[in-house]
Amino acid sequence: MGKRVTINDVARVAGVSRQTVSRALNDKGEIDASTKQRVLDAAKELGYRPSRFARGLVRQDSTTIGLVIPDLLNPFFTEVAAGALEAARAHGWHVIVYDTADSITEERGTLEVVASQVDAVVGYFSLPESELDGHLGGMPVVLIGRDHHEPRFSSIRIDGEQGVHAAIDHLVAGGHRRIGMLDHAGRADPSLRRDWFEDAMTRHGLHAPVVGNAVQSVDGGAEALRRLLAEHPGLTAVFTYNDVIAMGALKAARKLGKAVPKDLAVIGFDGLQLGTVVDPALTSVALDTRRIGTLAIEQAGRLVAGETPLPTEELQVSAVLLVRESA
Repeated sequence: MGKRVTINDVARVAGVSRQTVSRALNDKGEIDASTKQRVLDAAKELGYRPSRFARGLVRQDSTTIGLVIPDLLNPFFTEVAAGALEAARAHGWHVIVYDTADSITEERGTLEVVASQVDAVVGYFSLPESELDGHLGGMPVVLIGRDHHEPRFSSIRIDGEQGVHAAIDHLVAGGHRRIGMLDHAGRADPSLRRDWFEDAMTRHGLHAPVVGNAVQSVDGGAEALRRLLAEHPGLTAVFTYNDVIAMGALKAARKLGKAVPKDLAVIGFDGLQLGTVVDPALTSVALDTRRIGTLAIEQAGRLVAGETPLPTEELQVSAVLLVRESA
């Protein structure tokens, strides 16, 4: 897909200024009929869809940012969204939340919609940057949890490596040597969290049995733990891709008659508030979810306003081990 057609493209084809295109599309009446028709013809030929700026719907104090997340049912993304909304509210900005249902098809459809509704886009994307740019050409984009290469894009980097290493160190210090992992299902390659886990295990000279197909749900985590323990009955601890899967592991351990953490220690990743209400309370490699949302909104607002972006070193959120009761 090519880049999204902009008002500058219409101006070039029609042989007029950008301001003339804006007046023609908004029916301002300050141009003659033939020029207006030439602009409208050019817009139709190019398939131009007016942005919020071109439609004159945006004032300097009414920035609207699109927040794209893969799954609103996952409380991690709900917490990130809460941070984003809080940060936007402090500036008087608006946020429209889009849920892509963790689907490439839905992601493409969302981008088709979001392109004409907002001034900037932040969130989680699976599509390559070239395709994102094709949908959102000319619009500020802030990627969460993923590095960027497109110069006008920005990224919020998530660094969980030291937190995962701390989790394995904690388990080893507690006497565990047979430690498994429940990774995220649906990935062609192992997750980055699995890489961190395996590196930490190797550093301790330990083998790392892994079940890589845990669906991101409580039931998915429960089923994955049952499979893992069936294949490796001697495991005494398990690290999971996220807290939701970990909660499923707690559920399965209980049904299998294993006491946590006495018979099986469980550590998640995310540090959700929900982890405090399960029994036992969930030990987790914790991220500041609200800070993730806040940084994404702050950076997007700066890019929209043409201000100096936040420096790279301020756009990283690092995970820390949060020890509760499950390990």
